[in-house]
Amino acid sequence: MYDVVIIGCGVVGASAAYELARYKLRVAVLEAAADIAAGTTKANSAIIHAGYDPEPGTLMARLNVEGNRLTGEICEKLQVPFKRVGSLVVAFTPEQLPTLQTLYDRGCKNGVPGLRLLSGEETRAMEPGLSEEVCGALFAPSAGIIDPWGFAIAMAETAVRGGVELRRDCPVTGIEDTGAGFVLHTPAGDVTARFVLNAAGVDADRVHEMLEPNDWHTLPSRGEYYLLDKSEHDRVSRVIFQCPGPEGKGVLVAPTIHGNLICGPNAEAVEDRLDLGNTAAGMAEVRAKAARSVPGVEWRQNIRNFAGLRANTTRSDFIIEESKAHPGFIDLAGIKSPGLSSAPAIAKMAAEMLAADGLALEPDPDFVDKREHIVFKNLSAEEKNELIRKDPRYGRVVCRCETVTEGEIVAALHSPIPPRSINGVKRRCNAGMGRCQGGFCGPRVQEIIARELGIDQAEVLLEQAGSTILTGRTKTGGNANV
Repeated sequence: MYDVVIIGCGVVGASAAYELARYKLRVAVLEAAADIAAGTTKANSAIIHAGYDPEPGTLMARLNVEGNRLTGEICEKLQVPFKRVGSLVVAFTPEQLPTLQTLYDRGCKNGVPGLRLLSGEETRAMEPGLSEEVCGALFAPSAGIIDPWGFAIAMAETAVRGGVELRRDCPVTGIEDTGAGFVLHTPAGDVTARFVLNAAGVDADRVHEMLEPNDWHTLPSRGEYYLLDKSEHDRVSRVIFQCPGPEGKGVLVAPTIHGNLICGPNAEAVEDRLDLGNTAAGMAEVRAKAARSVPGVEWRQNIRNFAGLRANTTRSDFIIEESKAHPGFIDLAGIKSPGLSSAPAIAKMAAEMLAADGLALEPDPDFVDKREHIVFKNLSAEEKNELIRKDPRYGRVVCRCETVTEGEIVAALHSPIPPRSINGVKRRCNAGMGRCQGGFCGPRVQEIIARELGIDQAEVLLEQAGSTILTGRTKTGGNANV
């Protein structure tokens, strides 16, 4: 029997695994998808919020500010890209200025450091690319930009090296309370645990319903985005939000940690929890709203559109609570924005709840709370030469757009949580993330995956089961080509 089973390995599940790995516990993570960080964690704004938006007294308010602080500490230890570039909430009319004051007051109550209210002139002096309409802004220096899937992968890898067991392609299909713990049914067999953390994202309500009826449910909201080429990165140097109003919170324009520019999202309620499509109407909405903040965006430099689902629920706050009828089953649900920012603090809260339930949290002296992650293009010339002398594969550039080497791809394929798909490699070392979106390096990455995993190229997937790239061989014989 495991001490704790975590259902789901997005950023919340990965944070929980990372937190529990530091104790002498037997922990397992069950992920339904073929890879971790493949849901909402891979498709969001990639922002670490400062914490002025949530209502004081809510879980969101407390966990956002604490999570913001913890994120910086974790990223430094685990070598995850993260920059505190700061954020601006801009007002376009004098009528919106009181809303900025409200956000400022709220942020002060929440403990957000360094907040300042700016005039229109001060705001445009900081960000010359902003619209002349801007008449004021709220500046939050603690906001940042991050690699969200890299953050989750780093925490999950550290947890796995610390003894946590990860099972992918392992959806939970049923849950029973035995009185002494829980039995979780999966296609690969039953798993038993004393405690369960439900971190299943948009499907957390369905997981809960396997055990008992719910008094809340998920209301998935789709958000669509533009990702623009690095040539647009310098349009702004901070995260630009729009003043919230009757029509919602608008869209953001922000630099990304990888050197691109991101614009979005809109918000559309959807019933299909697999609906990640982009629409002409949604893209037009994002363009129009983003252009109000930063009119100079060159939309022809778009290299990718994508969409993600937010785990909105019938409750306004995060749902972090234990079942009254089934003690030991804890929901970490409804983790919409600022969920990414709050994830490390959510994990600590979950650990405290488990301890209150009687789980002994004895520190593991062998836990290694650090990770080495080589990004070849960030090394000095001397470091690059030394690395190539040790392993010539680092001297072969595979992804020209992002300067990703064969050595980095091979290292990813032999990491504690090796990717099994082209997109899995992409999330770990950025191959295929650049302007051509894998048009040049994709076939070479596919060859390397097949070689390193000992499989046929036709078995290599783009992402999930069924997403085959090649359907078979066109020739047979000694010089057969796939």
